[in-house]
Amino acid sequence: MSIIAFPIRTPRYGGPVVTEAVAFDDDQETDVETVAARLVAGDETAVEEVYDRWSALVHTFALRALGDAHDAEDVTQQVFVAAWHSRHTLTPSPAALPAWLIGIARHKIADVRAARARDARKAEAALAVDGVGLAAEQSADHDVAERLVVRQVVQDLPDPRKTILFLAFWEEQSHAEIAEATGLPLGTVKSHVRRGLIHIQQQLEGVRRESR
Repeated sequence: MSIIAFPIRTPRYGGPVVTEAVAFDDDQETDVETVAARLVAGDETAVEEVYDRWSALVHTFALRALGDAHDAEDVTQQVFVAAWHSRHTLTPSPAALPAWLIGIARHKIADVRAARARDARKAEAALAVDGVGLAAEQSADHDVAERLVVRQVVQDLPDPRKTILFLAFWEEQSHAEIAEATGLPLGTVKSHVRRGLIHIQQQLEGVRRESR
């Protein structure tokens, strides 16, 4: 995820997600509308305050929706970047601000789910592990041949991409589990999976053309 730097100075929400509630006194609890108005006006200190107060709420919401801590952290960061850029759409009121942030979070969560679905479709189409996704009219020999080709293509890849693809599609590990097992950043793991799938699809297309 790319972090967009604000003018003048970098906002604090480029750092770790706040995952614990922050205590505020009564006066602070009553000034939500004022903070919202400052945000709409482009006050950078306001977006920092918004992050400090509501990042835990957004993170919890994303974590429950996605079930993955890394994805939840990514979504949380994206929500507050989007909040800054779309601040003109917020109508300041005491109740509007947290609801508006959750609305942005819903869209970011939907994006993550859509990306997961695309990866699953690519994996099913390209790898056809145990025959999943093969057309009914394909012969058993063709089925076996394509799976052997896929395994050989993956086997010929350099590490860490080879290991990552085996863990993802033969060991059925999640991106987060692979990142933990290999010690690689989550974004690097996702990149290797996507690029590996593209390479496998290209190799399969070549084999299919030759077999016609």
